[in-house]
Amino acid sequence: MRRLAAAVMALLVLTGPNAAVGLNVFEAELGELARTQLQEIARSPVVIDAVRAQNLVTSSYSETMITSLDREWAEETDGDYGRPLIDATLAREVSRYLSTIQEGSEGLFTEIILMDARGLNVGISRVTSDYWQGDEDKWKMTFLVGPESLHIGPLEEDLSTRTVQSQVSLPVVDPDTGKVIGALTFGVDVEEL
Repeated sequence: MRRLAAAVMALLVLTGPNAAVGLNVFEAELGELARTQLQEIARSPVVIDAVRAQNLVTSSYSETMITSLDREWAEETDGDYGRPLIDATLAREVSRYLSTIQEGSEGLFTEIILMDARGLNVGISRVTSDYWQGDEDKWKMTFLVGPESLHIGPLEEDLSTRTVQSQVSLPVVDPDTGKVIGALTFGVDVEEL
């Protein structure tokens, strides 16, 4: 598996990241991971309860409010200001749960992002670049598609860590209603599969 990941990384370096868009030779392995371990996490009570609670708050948010929160998050990631929104999100029980999962994955998971019905961060294992994920495939291709959906993103090289990663996203489904209430994304280092 490491040789294949190294070969894919070499392809990305030689041809540029756009050459591999849509190409994911690890799709079968990532799909199996999603149907087993990732699905179990998405069904955990701490995940379900956190999404339910946030949906009660954010369901009335206007687009203007969401844009404002996303901008506030971006300003906080610059480090020039305080981080009240980021710190509040990181302090949530569900964020601590996701961080523990990431830390225990021995490098398999590079990040975990839990989103609500609006595409806003509910819980994160590490700071994300934005607060609103609702314009990205990780949310659109799961939350909007339905309870059985699965989105496996293209392979991408993380230049800072020199690893090849893919985002694997699945819906968070309310066990009482069978309806999609959020989405969960895992950054997966394919070299660790």
